Amino acid sequence: MPTKLLLDLGATYSWVNCDDYISSTYQHVPCNSSIANSLGSYGCVDICDGPPGPNCANNSFLFLPDNPIKPVDYKKVNGLNDALVDYLALLNNLGSLSSIDNFIFSCARTGFLKGLAKGVTGLASLGNSNLSIPVQINKAFSSSPNCFAMCLSGSISQPGVALFGSKGPYNFLHGIDLSKSLLYTPLIFNPLGRDSVPNTHTLSPEYYVGLTAIKVNGKMVAFNRTLLAIDGQSGSGGTRISTVVPYTKLQSSIYKAFTLAFLREATSSAFNLTTTKPVKPFSVCYPASAVKTTQMGPAVPIIELVLDRQDLVWKMFGSNSMMRVTKKSVDLWCLGVVDGGTIDGPSIMIGGLQLEDNLLQFDLQSKKLGFSSSILSKGTNCADYKFPTRKV
Repeated sequence: MPTKLLLDLGATYSWVNCDDYISSTYQHVPCNSSIANSLGSYGCVDICDGPPGPNCANNSFLFLPDNPIKPVDYKKVNGLNDALVDYLALLNNLGSLSSIDNFIFSCARTGFLKGLAKGVTGLASLGNSNLSIPVQINKAFSSSPNCFAMCLSGSISQPGVALFGSKGPYNFLHGIDLSKSLLYTPLIFNPLGRDSVPNTHTLSPEYYVGLTAIKVNGKMVAFNRTLLAIDGQSGSGGTRISTVVPYTKLQSSIYKAFTLAFLREATSSAFNLTTTKPVKPFSVCYPASAVKTTQMGPAVPIIELVLDRQDLVWKMFGSNSMMRVTKKSVDLWCLGVVDGGTIDGPSIMIGGLQLEDNLLQFDLQSKKLGFSSSILSKGTNCADYKFPTRKV
């Protein structure tokens, strides 16, 4: 059955709403089975008191799924849900379907879907976990690289692409192979992040990168750079990549320094922009009529994320830094970066807007991230991937 799932770079395992799950091939995971023993300590039910089905079986291993968009109210929705094994099929580069016959995932309830996009019935785990989709694909097709890439479309009508078990070529329209132009930086894994188990080798499945500085229009932003490192005691700090937050979040002191730098550069003679009354959740907005449009989106100061070397820079042009807001009599371009407060967690979370029309390659074997910056500069976009035609 074609299934729409939320892509989550920080999830340990995938889940699907089983209240209306239809399959003749699913199997439950028995307690104390070899599969259950390999999954760790979640839970187990001896006797299910409901009607038999995907989310109810005796002697069944249980997961505790969550919704990263809108927290689940476990007082109203049963948090513990059955683990299942079933087929997962994906289109391959020959245009036909390749399947995994023992894909492990969790059931969930309809109440888990609150806050998700229309038609989405679950979550696809892309995290650094033995149960994530890319890792399970690698186990099933061991000759393929333990690697995946994704290119999120900036279009609301044309989809992007996720590619598993391949380091390239990544062929887009006009004969462009984006695998040849990627830059690479080490992936960092937080020993105290989400789903990590302290005092063991179980790291968080979330992906961090070693950001060392931020530039706006080529000028360094001044802030406390110790916030860019992961704190070994609390697990807070660092820079995480996320597909489940819509805009980049900055820790409050970094956010203040960054927005001041952006405002200063935007008022320079090169841009000559004057702010107007912002709309939530943004604090920096400009009248759309005052902002010029380029191939790279709105003409605003370029944001540069300096990674583990001073010459290794992830560039954010207007298409990835600005959000168009049109409602009633309002037509604005707003800086798509928000104040993340001072709560525990990453100091910087690079969000969905900043990932659009960027190709990212997660090499789990070599523990490195390949990134393209905006591919609009190459005259293509994430909706232009040359996907093979399925053979009947």
